[in-house]
Amino acid sequence: MLAQKLKNAPHNAGIYQYFNAQGMLLYVGKAKSIKNRVKSYFRFSGELSAAPNLSPRIAKMISEVENVEYIVVQSEHDALILENSLIKQLKPKYNILLRDDKTYPYIAINLAEPFPRFEITRKIVNDKHMKYFGPLSGSAKALLDALYLAFPLVQKKGCLKGKKACLFHQIHRCLAPCEQKIDTEAYAKIVQEALEALSDQKKLVTLLHVKMEEASMKLNFEEAAKLRDIINSIKDALHVTHVELSKLEDYDVFAVEIMEKTAVIMRLFIRGGKIVSTSHTLMHNAYGFEKEELYQRALFEFYNPMNQTFAKQILIAESFNEHEDMSQFLSEKFGQKITISVPQRGEKLHLTSMAQENAKTILIQHSTKNNNSLTEQMQVLFDFTALPKRIEIFDNSHLGGKSPVGGMVVWDEGFDKASYRRYELHHSDEYAQMREMLERRINDFSKESAPDLWVLDGGETILKLAKSLLSQKGVHVDLLAIAKEKRDAKANRSKGSAHDLLYNQNQSFELPTSDKRLQFIQRLRDEAHRFAITYHQKKKRGRDMSLELQTIEGVGAATIKKLLLYFGTFEAIYEASQEELEVTVGKKLGANLFQSLKK
Repeated sequence: MLAQKLKNAPHNAGIYQYFNAQGMLLYVGKAKSIKNRVKSYFRFSGELSAAPNLSPRIAKMISEVENVEYIVVQSEHDALILENSLIKQLKPKYNILLRDDKTYPYIAINLAEPFPRFEITRKIVNDKHMKYFGPLSGSAKALLDALYLAFPLVQKKGCLKGKKACLFHQIHRCLAPCEQKIDTEAYAKIVQEALEALSDQKKLVTLLHVKMEEASMKLNFEEAAKLRDIINSIKDALHVTHVELSKLEDYDVFAVEIMEKTAVIMRLFIRGGKIVSTSHTLMHNAYGFEKEELYQRALFEFYNPMNQTFAKQILIAESFNEHEDMSQFLSEKFGQKITISVPQRGEKLHLTSMAQENAKTILIQHSTKNNNSLTEQMQVLFDFTALPKRIEIFDNSHLGGKSPVGGMVVWDEGFDKASYRRYELHHSDEYAQMREMLERRINDFSKESAPDLWVLDGGETILKLAKSLLSQKGVHVDLLAIAKEKRDAKANRSKGSAHDLLYNQNQSFELPTSDKRLQFIQRLRDEAHRFAITYHQKKKRGRDMSLELQTIEGVGAATIKKLLLYFGTFEAIYEASQEELEVTVGKKLGANLFQSLKK
């Protein structure tokens, strides 16, 4: 049946979708000629099998294919758009899907305000009075802290609402415009100095060095240490930003490097001829991926509607097929010409080479840090049947048995945050909560394969529960539980005397606190605990905000639903402008809502 479907594939441009025997979508691809593309995956002589020239990843996929479906479109350009849409919606097993769409932070200031303040934002507003610096990736907070340490600026939103100077004035970090101790003209000069320092971060580092030396001379070592850490953070962000171009142009630069099972997508952001920041995505289990796929996915993920500021010129270190189609697609998507080019000489080539070198450096550092010795030691000590490469860790959170939630985090040569899962639970006792969470995960094994190891927060009872549930489904996963030892004197636990005990299916282990294996498992447990508690707090905060909203005249469940559909979160509703609220729920209610929320 499959062979016949492949032979009868249309010659048109379009999309092909591969499915396994259970009907699970494995892969979505696009093609100028569907027939030519799908035939290239298979060898038809004898029994249908994978073509010999395929990467190991794609060959494995082909071994699972039992069915294929086609969608014919007008052009290859249409196929490109449809492919991207289907991959994002359906998340096929063998397609590359980078992290969720993200926007990069900027430092922003509204110069129309009488006493403007700097703040971090991910939202760009088309306003001539707004000034933005970025994108800044991980360095945004360090830069903002540096500005507030170097210049006596208004630091908090609420500072100007009060009529009395706050702590920042007392420690000489603010000149108290709330008490009219500085006028707008004098304050504007300070803002201008801060803007210049933000544009030239080396100058900012020099200013911080002076402040650090002054703090040391006054024996204020805590302040000096804080300044030192901020200086180092800025320097780390600047480690590739020494290049200045002769033309004051904007570019986004991409490079991809792969080493064995790990890949890095490196980005440099050039604004006004200077590299203002860098970022990278580290992909684990990238064995068999091709650079062409990674470049395409990187551009699709980065250039999304949430990312409102980007360069119109994209530089890539290596060419890939259809990059001209990608350029056309992005231009149409954003209504302006966006070019993608591979520099061959000069300053632009220097930029792509720099991106490549940084990607290689990150790969080497990752390779050095992540060896298998620890997991090999764990396999021997705990008698695991397999090397624990992929680990799932579970924890739950509740308040007196109310509003229980669960969290699953994943370790796969690093925390794989894209695979984290949240669970709303329905039982008041922790044993039943864990049962519900594990049962739901087991039922998902057909969609997301079982890991090598489960780490459970609890003792032997929870371990036996997990073993029983897995046995009922005929699935094997190695198990490890971690729990505090039981002591008669409760005071010992509060003082930290109670140690963590580990349990496999045969015995318990009490390892010294210095043992790297114990520390690793504790790190996994703590991440699961953090994830579950954060989810619980977020849900509670959402409920509290919902109740508060319903106290406002004219706001009911239907209004809250409409607001959430538009803004996404309660936090975003509370941060919304009056204009945004009026657009969502009408002029009168929007104005009333805005005034009520700002009280």
